[in-house]
Amino acid sequence: MDEKEVRRVVETYSDMILRISYNYLQHTFDAEDICQTVLLKFISGDLSFDTKEYEKAWMIRTTINACHDLRRSAYSRKTVGLDAVKEKEAPKAPDSDLLEEIKKLPVNYRMSIYLYYYEGYSVKEIAKIMGKSKFAVSQYLSRGRRELRKKLDTEGTYGAKAGEIYE
Repeated sequence: MDEKEVRRVVETYSDMILRISYNYLQHTFDAEDICQTVLLKFISGDLSFDTKEYEKAWMIRTTINACHDLRRSAYSRKTVGLDAVKEKEAPKAPDSDLLEEIKKLPVNYRMSIYLYYYEGYSVKEIAKIMGKSKFAVSQYLSRGRRELRKKLDTEGTYGAKAGEIYE
C-alpha cells in the first residue's frame, strides 16, 4: 500500500473509528488504541474491496470486534481507568441532552442508534455489521428510542412532560 493510499484511509476513517470505539468503550485512551489497531490491521493486511461501502463496513465491523475483544480481555478487567488524567479527548459532538442520554443506553441500543442516525446505515446493514438479526436491530432501535423518549419527555427536555397534552 503506497503512502497516498495510507493517508486516504487514515483521513477517511480515523474519526469514525474513534467515535464508534469511544461510543462503545467510553474511554478516550481505549478508543485511540482501537483506532490504531484497526488502521494497522487494514494497512498491513492485503485487503481489497469492490466498493467504498464494503471498505467502510469492514472498518466498522472490525472496530466493533476490537471493542468486544478489549472488553472481554483480562487486561480491561484488571485495569483502573485514568479518568483523573485529562489527555487529548476523542472527537466530541456538540453537547446536548439527547447525546448525553444516548451515552447512557445499553451498548446494543447505543450502537444501533449511532449507526442508523449518525452513519446512515439501514436496519439490514446494521444487522450484518453487528452480527445480529434484522429483528434484533429493529428491537434495539425501538427500545432505544422508547427509552430516550421516556427520559427526555419526563425531564421536560423535548415536548410535553409525560401525560400532558398540548391544546
